[in-house]
Amino acid sequence: MEYIQITKENLESEHICCAISNNKDPQVLSKKRWMKDRLEEGLVFLKGNIRGKCFIEYIPAEHAWVPINAENYMHINCFWVSGSCKGNGYANELLDLCIADAKEKGKSGLTVISSTKKMPFLSDPKYLAYKGFQIADTAEPYFELLYLPFHKNTEPPQFKMCAKKPQTQKEGFDLYYTSGCPYTAKYVPLIEQYAVSQGMPFTSVYIDCAEKAQNAPVAWTNYALFYDGAYITNEILSEKKFQAICEKFLNRN
Repeated sequence: MEYIQITKENLESEHICCAISNNKDPQVLSKKRWMKDRLEEGLVFLKGNIRGKCFIEYIPAEHAWVPINAENYMHINCFWVSGSCKGNGYANELLDLCIADAKEKGKSGLTVISSTKKMPFLSDPKYLAYKGFQIADTAEPYFELLYLPFHKNTEPPQFKMCAKKPQTQKEGFDLYYTSGCPYTAKYVPLIEQYAVSQGMPFTSVYIDCAEKAQNAPVAWTNYALFYDGAYITNEILSEKKFQAICEKFLNRN
């Protein structure tokens, strides 16, 4: 497999795997704007030269949009090899390229946020454990900070205290999100519009910089939905799934 690294020179011409539509699509525009600024901070987006979801995206941990303390680590933002691409060793190749790059840059290891069991939008914990990743820290309700140290006695990374027990002080629905995932550009407005149409209290908090992300009240910042201050999910919801959640909480109340 040939792998292509996204750069400022080819950002506009290459598709970004998780959003393959044309550059006028809101999802593509949102993600590429976010990536353009991150490239200067050391973001690497490496993808297979195929029309599908086969890529790894990582960045020096000091610039990562998650609340972790991980000095001199490289953080994996997203690592996705879809079903149609599986069984060919592509995931192993992408991870090996990431490891080699991180070592060449003098990093102490890799970090990635996963979960106690496989969940949407989070890297598979079983695969990562198979590749040698260890649990460094946990955060409620199901997040695990995994790490792959390159040297013995490397200090493990940690979640910041602000993210250990996710909660907010607002009533009704409260959504934190970033443009790190292109799907937020499509689905956040849809559920906002639905909430308004139903007269439900709904607040959205757009995280627009690393500093805000690194001090967020939840481990996974791309998308975090709360209700009456309690954490609900990291899954980017379609309008239909959000309606089901609304009915559940309205019936409870």
